[in-house]
Amino acid sequence: MDNKAIANVLYETADLLEIDGQDSFRVRSYRNAAQAIENLPEQIKDIIGEPKRVLAIPGIGKGMLANLQEMLSSGTLTVQAELLQKYHPSMLQLLKIQGLGPKTIALIWSAYKVSDVDGVEKLAREGKIQILPRMGEKHEQKLLRAIADYRRISGRFLIDVAETEAEKLTAYLSRMPGIERITPAGSLRRGRETVGDLDILITGPACCGAAGRAEAVQYIAKYPPLMSLIAQGDNKVSFQVRNGMQVDVRLLPPESFGAAMQYFTGSKAHNVALRQRALKMGYTLNEYSLADLKTEKPVAGKTEEEIYARLKLDYIPPELRENLGEIDAAEKHVLPELISLKDLQGDVHMHTVETDGKNTIEEMAEVAKARGYKYMAITDHSKNLAFANGLDDTRAVEHIKRIRAVDDKVDGIKIFAGIEVDILADGELDLSDDVLGQMDIVIASVHSVFNQEPEKMTERLLKTIENPNVSLVGHPTGRIQLRRDAYKFDMDAVLTAAAKRKVAMELNSYPDRLDLNDVHLRQAKQRGVKIVINTDAHHTSHLDKITYGVLQARRAWLTKADVLNTLPPQKFVRAMKHEWN
Repeated sequence: MDNKAIANVLYETADLLEIDGQDSFRVRSYRNAAQAIENLPEQIKDIIGEPKRVLAIPGIGKGMLANLQEMLSSGTLTVQAELLQKYHPSMLQLLKIQGLGPKTIALIWSAYKVSDVDGVEKLAREGKIQILPRMGEKHEQKLLRAIADYRRISGRFLIDVAETEAEKLTAYLSRMPGIERITPAGSLRRGRETVGDLDILITGPACCGAAGRAEAVQYIAKYPPLMSLIAQGDNKVSFQVRNGMQVDVRLLPPESFGAAMQYFTGSKAHNVALRQRALKMGYTLNEYSLADLKTEKPVAGKTEEEIYARLKLDYIPPELRENLGEIDAAEKHVLPELISLKDLQGDVHMHTVETDGKNTIEEMAEVAKARGYKYMAITDHSKNLAFANGLDDTRAVEHIKRIRAVDDKVDGIKIFAGIEVDILADGELDLSDDVLGQMDIVIASVHSVFNQEPEKMTERLLKTIENPNVSLVGHPTGRIQLRRDAYKFDMDAVLTAAAKRKVAMELNSYPDRLDLNDVHLRQAKQRGVKIVINTDAHHTSHLDKITYGVLQARRAWLTKADVLNTLPPQKFVRAMKHEWN
């Protein structure tokens, strides 16, 4: 179990304890431990044999150490298992519904002994929720809407969750002799922001003969995180892991691996268009090969590259395979040279212990430098975000001085002084223009009053863009994937104004945001608006999440020229003052 899996168990246990009416101190101890493990820079499994080091972690006492030892030795936690037996695992699904917290779930359980989504929805439709203490008709209707939203997104997983599952399974499969290549396909390989299920393709000697395949299938079926086996055949094993994600592992001979990669990567629309092209050229294309239509003799299939080449196309990167013009561009040899991770010279949205971050300026700088960045920016929150200990004018000026001092001290990377300033309901910013003018970079973001009418929200953003101190708009649509929809506004009007004022738009790489999404990024490119790809890091480990932003940029056909933080430091800082080339 990695840190994230352990933290999830502890968080769930805390919620179940709260539902069970346990002492608030005990509940809080599990949540504190979960947060400590989640933010730990090293894997707890690597130090569990050194109890003193584990006990030195804030939030970990002797009792919690015993819990960690139990999880890492058995893969389960007794207290959680007992609570799940008492309330049924479906109780955890209720916790995923917006606005339905442990106390409300406990109230419903106490009154009706209901612990599943269908049961709670039935109670709400019968008017039985509103009669409970602290409830009411408005709360009941809100709950019904939240359940509808939950059903709409149920079964989807954030890209980092899918990637983590793929990495764990890949590590397990790689230990089996005779497996040479292991590759995720499907939505994950295309870089989709959420994933429905996970496709893993494997090939090698173990996948060729009947005896080898049978042994490989048996090995896959013994995968420790496997919770339920869905299907087990000669060439495929399907199962569910603990979080409910379905995983399909396909065993392929080397001569078909490329064809299978192309087929199972998708998208469906891209594959249909490619098969039609193959038919027109006298071929048939499926997951086994590209074959001559008349003789049925394979002409390609070992690699994707040879399939696209035989169809007289340049190789199409997986991120572009959505049937949005990529086949025509590949035929005409005009596919763009997509941006890559190595093109980025800096990350300019990160938080420190001064507000709600977990690391100091120096710690963030050292990790950014180790990544090879030429520059970075510290952009802590402003005062409107009180829960994040946001900066007022006085603290912001002092913070600028601290950032400048660290910049003077740390060699090998330029540290810009910045701020993530709040956009208030009327479009004003919550720090003075005098203070904002002292910043190298000003990210303006909406963090409150998301429910404004579209016209009002549009006016709010347009007013922000008119402020000469604003460098870019942070996470511009405000969505939290699988939890909160984007607020509504006239995107075209905002992008047109941003292009005119030379205000950039952020691509926030954090997996639960990925904001702007690929559709809006294409729209921004068409309007001539430049993009800045950031992580919004609150911990040094979050800097790794830049990869997800780059994936979305590639899906939007963005090149190095479309992204400002591919510029060297001097040009970048001028770009933040609206001096675009």
